[in-house]
Amino acid sequence: MRRGIARTRTWAGLLAAAMGLTACGPSGVDTRSSTSTVAAARPVVGVILPDRASSTRWEEQDRPMLAQALQFAGVEPVIENAEGDENRFASLADSLISRGAKVLIIVPLSSEGGVTVERKAADAGIPVIDYDRISLGGSAEYYVSFDNLKVGELQAAGLVNCLGQQAGPKRIVEIQGSPTDNNATQLQAGQQRVLRDRYDSGAYQLVRREWIDNWDPQLGAMTFRDILSSERDIDGVIAANDQLAAGVLAVLRDRKLLGKVPVTGQDATLEGLRAVLRGEQCVTVYKSIRDEAEGAARLAVALATGDRVGADDLATGNTTDQVGRREVKSLLLSPEPVDRAGVVELVSENLVSGAVLCADDMASVCAQAGIG
Repeated sequence: MRRGIARTRTWAGLLAAAMGLTACGPSGVDTRSSTSTVAAARPVVGVILPDRASSTRWEEQDRPMLAQALQFAGVEPVIENAEGDENRFASLADSLISRGAKVLIIVPLSSEGGVTVERKAADAGIPVIDYDRISLGGSAEYYVSFDNLKVGELQAAGLVNCLGQQAGPKRIVEIQGSPTDNNATQLQAGQQRVLRDRYDSGAYQLVRREWIDNWDPQLGAMTFRDILSSERDIDGVIAANDQLAAGVLAVLRDRKLLGKVPVTGQDATLEGLRAVLRGEQCVTVYKSIRDEAEGAARLAVALATGDRVGADDLATGNTTDQVGRREVKSLLLSPEPVDRAGVVELVSENLVSGAVLCADDMASVCAQAGIG
């Protein structure tokens, strides 16, 4: 992981000193509420996060990091959560547009919902940044995310490595993300770059591929439990993120198969990293949310101050929107695979807090791994 960590550290600049995992901004303002008085002199940047259930990252990482980055750069963040509700997502966007937000940063629940919001924002002359997920067919000027095809490749490569060279066809279950989320589609496409030849050759056998609405971890666990009830011989599981992987691991624990069936996820959540460290999950994928939040904040500040040239200088890539038949200016970041040794390295590079990771019943596990 050394290359990826070194890249992450080179991003330190305008906002890095302000980052931290706290719900309050540097002035102590609670960013979980949008009811605080907004100073007239500071342009408002509205942010809509998708939910709390699909991943812990949205509230634990993205919210505080976006808030501090935007506040440090001199704009006023108003950060809301759609709670997985399309109607609430639309209503929040309407409210932000009506109050005169200079920029919207949105994580669309679906492309359809994103397209509607982006059309309204365009009518009001408000630029939109698609954050982490792109609205296919939309009109967002910019897109900030990770290379999701690469994330999928790393998930599948991690599974292949964990399965090793055991004889006979390896029976694989895929628990994919939401069918309405383009990220989930890209993850699966990236996985197939690694797995397709193995499926075609018979080295691997796809037992089931299930798409989980709204990335719901409980639904994912129920789905996997049903699969395991009818298909007892499972050799490996691709789970689209760490929350879905946690549901799979819970089922495997109940069946006394924990640690015997390799499971991969992504997002490097706290519980995902702990599962990797315990040897229950074979790999996760680290994506620097700090870099993503900082990149989106820099773009938003440039747009809020009318600096289109500066925004274009930041978004040096392009993402093809095949539905809208256009290229979207993009800032795409690189992911890194994390196995057990990788968790140790994340801690040693201060990208993950050892004190938090090793709290409670993790103390002995961390000690065995050399994390003190």
